[in-house]
Amino acid sequence: MYLFLAFLLVPIIEIGLFIQVGGLIGLWPTLAIVVLTAVLGTALVRTQGRMALENLQRSFAELDDPTEPLAHGAMILLSGVLLLTPGFFTDAVGFALLIPGVRVSVFRYLRSKVTITQFQMGGGTQFRTGPQASTQGDVVDGEYTEVRPRQNPSKPSKWVEGPHQH
Repeated sequence: MYLFLAFLLVPIIEIGLFIQVGGLIGLWPTLAIVVLTAVLGTALVRTQGRMALENLQRSFAELDDPTEPLAHGAMILLSGVLLLTPGFFTDAVGFALLIPGVRVSVFRYLRSKVTITQFQMGGGTQFRTGPQASTQGDVVDGEYTEVRPRQNPSKPSKWVEGPHQH
């Protein structure tokens, strides 16, 4: 429902702003502002994106939680899309997302609305605790390889031979 409202309201707001600004300053200055914000926004997104990528790499290197740097990177990417979209409302939201304080506030708000129920990283051994562990019993997850006996048991296996001399 929210997505439908966004696709309905954003173009209406943009059209209204184009009419108001175009009537106030004229067609060509309005179009020049739209092109200028796209160029300026692209340059800002590039520098902010580089910094966000460095922060993400630093969090991986220090084995910190990468959630916040990833969220900042996603918001910078979204701001780039909004700044390349022609319009004054989308430009205002795009420029707002380039401000680190705004991104922190949006991240904190979104983090308060999201609940993580399970997190898995890699394919290592997992141990469950709490109510789920007691209802599922003892479950061991693993991989196996079927080993068949050799056809000629009189020959020794390669495992017992020493290193080969070359």
